[in-house]
Amino acid sequence: MGKKTWFIVLMLLTLLSEGRQAQAPNQFTPVVVSPFTSKTQPVLGTDGQYHAVYELAFTNTRPETATLKKIAVLDASDASPVIATYEGDALLGRLRTLGNTAAGNPDIAFNGTRLFLLHLSFDSRDAIPPRLRHHLDLLGPTGPGDPTIIPLSYTGAPFELGRPRVPVLGPPLAGKGWVALNGCCEADRGHRTTVLPVNGQLYFAQRYAIDWMRLDDQGRFVHGDPSDVRNYTAYGADVLAVANGTAVDTLNTLDDQVPPNDPDPRTITVQTVLGNHIVLAIGDGLFAFFAHLQKGSVTVKPGDQVKRGQVLGKVGNTGNTSAPHLHFHLVDGASAIGSNGLPYVIDRFELAGQLPAEQFAHAASLEGDWSQGRFAQPLRRHEQFPLDLVIVNFTP
Repeated sequence: MGKKTWFIVLMLLTLLSEGRQAQAPNQFTPVVVSPFTSKTQPVLGTDGQYHAVYELAFTNTRPETATLKKIAVLDASDASPVIATYEGDALLGRLRTLGNTAAGNPDIAFNGTRLFLLHLSFDSRDAIPPRLRHHLDLLGPTGPGDPTIIPLSYTGAPFELGRPRVPVLGPPLAGKGWVALNGCCEADRGHRTTVLPVNGQLYFAQRYAIDWMRLDDQGRFVHGDPSDVRNYTAYGADVLAVANGTAVDTLNTLDDQVPPNDPDPRTITVQTVLGNHIVLAIGDGLFAFFAHLQKGSVTVKPGDQVKRGQVLGKVGNTGNTSAPHLHFHLVDGASAIGSNGLPYVIDRFELAGQLPAEQFAHAASLEGDWSQGRFAQPLRRHEQFPLDLVIVNFTP
C-alpha cells in the first residue's frame, strides 16, 4: 500500500473518530417513544400513491405532566429530512388512548401512555426513504431532580420502510359493486384506530382491514326492511380463498345478528367477536382472515387444504357487526386479532367508483341510492390495495 493510500486511510479514520466524539451529549428525555413494530412495507393504493401505516407509543416516565407540541417524521438519511409534521389539530387527530378513544388533549400524565397513528404517502417507489426518525417537541421537566417545566426537543424511534414487496392475493369475493368500507388508511376510521390487548400484548391486527359491502344495480346496499339480513345486497355472496393454503381455525355455529344495530357489547367475547370465520395459513408466515360468515356456510375445517378461488363460505352477519359484510385482513400470526396487520395487494380488479367521504360520514343509515359514486367507465387495476370507500368489480 502506497504512502498516498495510507494517508487517505488515516484521514478517514481521523474523521470517523472526530464524528464519534462530536455526537450530541446525553439528554434527559422524560417522554419515551417507540414504534409498535420495527418496520413496515408501503403498499400501492388505488390512488397511485404508496401508503405506509404504523404507530408510535409515548410514555411519560416522570411525575410531572408532559405536553406534546409537535411531532415530525424525518428521513434518517437525508440532509433535508422532514417528511411530515403534526401539531395542533393534526397532532390531536392522531393521538389515541389505550382504550381506543381520541386522547382529547396533548397531555400525558405520569405513567400515562398515548398512541400516535401515522399514515405517510409517497408519489413513487423511489421517493420512499429506507429509514425514518421521529422528532419530538414537548413541554416537560428540566431533569430527573428538577420539576420545572420547560420546552424540550429530541429525536428517537428509528423505523424502517422496506421496499414495496407486499403479498399479492386473489380477490376474496366475486362480481360487481363491492365497496371497501372502514378501510385504510386515515386515523379517524374504525379499523385503523383499533388496538386490542390480546395474550399479554397490544396488537393492531386491523391496520389494513376492509369491510366489503355490496351495491346492487340500483346503487343500494339494502332494499326493504333494514332489519332483515336477506335485504342486504352482500348477504349470501360466496367468500373465496385468496391464495392456496391450509385452514387453521374456523367457527360455523353462530346465528346472524339483527341489523342495523350493533349487538349488545356484553354478549361479545374474544371467541364470538369475529363471528363465524376462517383463518387460512397461506405460507411465508402469512394468515388470511375472513369474518362474519353465515351459520352453517363454512365449507372447510382446520387442517383442510384449499385452493385459490375455492368457495369457503357465505357472507353473513355474525359476531360484532351491524350489517351483512365480509371482514377481511392479513396478519402475521394464526390469531386473527392477536397478530400484526400486514399490507397486501389484489392481483387484478376494476376500480368502478368512489363513495363521497363526507356524505358517507354524515349519512344516517346505509339506505338510499349510492350510485352517484360510480364511474361511467370502470378502470382496470393490477396489484393495488383498495383504499377506503372505493367501489370495486371483481371480474375475471
